[in-house]
Amino acid sequence: MPTREVLASFWRDWDRLTPQQQRAFREAVAQFIADFGSGSQSFHPRLRVKRVQGHSGVWEMTWAYDGRATFQYGEEVQAGQPHIVWRRVGTHAIFRRP
Repeated sequence: MPTREVLASFWRDWDRLTPQQQRAFREAVAQFIADFGSGSQSFHPRLRVKRVQGHSGVWEMTWAYDGRATFQYGEEVQAGQPHIVWRRVGTHAIFRRP
């Protein structure tokens, strides 16, 4: 199971989400984590995990029609487990400063 870290920018964005958006994000993260645990090298297609263009090392995940989250991989905290650093969460507007 991946370890995680959450930046202050994520929490500021989180507080702006509606309870429904927060629930949708949590559901997407459950799938995201399950994909790591499956041993597969890919994510469920509905998550549309891909690199953010123009921002080296930053990735995005789709969690709703206009719901996006950005993250990066950090240094391993537990040997052999990825470390996810959640950066931003919200709508496409987060791509102004991912």
